[in-house]
Amino acid sequence: MSHHLAELEQLVLLALLRLGAEAYGVAIAEEIEARSGRPASLGSVYKTLIRLDTKRLVATRLGESTPERGGRRKRYYQLTPAGQAALRTSLGAIQRMASGLGVVPLGEPQ
Repeated sequence: MSHHLAELEQLVLLALLRLGAEAYGVAIAEEIEARSGRPASLGSVYKTLIRLDTKRLVATRLGESTPERGGRRKRYYQLTPAGQAALRTSLGAIQRMASGLGVVPLGEPQ
């Protein structure tokens, strides 16, 4: 099944790859803001994570409860194989669309 990803979905999935096993809502929002310069509200990040979970593009696990969180448990996220494939397909489409356009540099930012 092919999944078309919106921009925020792409950013969330890329943040999950960067954060690895420690990917949770606040860290994901901070990673998106730090790397993209785009503000990412917690509400929009969590809404996107729920949508990605529904599509089975991410998996979740609950961490241990901690006193700092009032006994609540953190929910951690990771890409599923389907999520990796959807991200690869989506980013590939963007690269193909931008290929050959002299005004759109692909690669590392200057």
